[in-house]
Amino acid sequence: MTDLDISHVLDDWVYEPGKAMVRKIIGKHDRELIQMRIDLGVLQMHAVGRPDGQRPHDMESLLDFHIEKLESHINEFDGDDSKYKLSEEECVALQQEAIQYHHRYICFFQLEAYEDVIQDADRNLDAIEMVEQYGPSDQMSWTLRQLSPQLLLMRTRAVSAISLNGENYDQAITDVQDGIEALQTFLKDHMPQEAADQNGELIALKHWLEEVSESRPMSKREKLEKELNEAVQKEDYERAAEVRDAIKCLSAAD
Repeated sequence: MTDLDISHVLDDWVYEPGKAMVRKIIGKHDRELIQMRIDLGVLQMHAVGRPDGQRPHDMESLLDFHIEKLESHINEFDGDDSKYKLSEEECVALQQEAIQYHHRYICFFQLEAYEDVIQDADRNLDAIEMVEQYGPSDQMSWTLRQLSPQLLLMRTRAVSAISLNGENYDQAITDVQDGIEALQTFLKDHMPQEAADQNGELIALKHWLEEVSESRPMSKREKLEKELNEAVQKEDYERAAEVRDAIKCLSAAD
């Protein structure tokens, strides 16, 4: 059974505390796999389909199975979904599956695979909605809903990163602001105000907004306005007058 020993893998990839260690490899049958190094070993997941590689009910995921089942129910009852219910066991299984995707979109983010982050995050939002709408209790819904803060954080970071990669700084700022608003709405609905204000994901997004805003190149008008303020502070009124004229010309051109 020595061929099952993965010590050589761990020895070649030494764990570094506090560092996110993720890589993508090609496994058997040319399948893309993602590996995350943790202190006790390696987590491995499939990059496509369900992270554990399983196909429950011969579907890509349990969520896909339940979506198809719901659609059949709606068709059978002429658009009425009021009698469709998920059992507690089905909700638990959906939660366990969502945690797999949760781990994977965190890995995707480290790999800068931002489109994949969004895809897995949106998929988990659908799972949350499914359990919230058809689950047996609010308590059961919360088991999935509690993933929302980190989900919204990762999704917002991914969406804004795509905008930044395209040098669309204004859109990136809007992306982060939208994410902050969505997270604040969730926190307002589920937490006391004091706890909401101290939420780690919200604080992280606000810091990210500052970083994105500071990274945006200044427009020509902004540069002139900054130069005008500096000239006034230095009491260089001749230069200030020149800059004001330049701003007026810019306004006229607009």
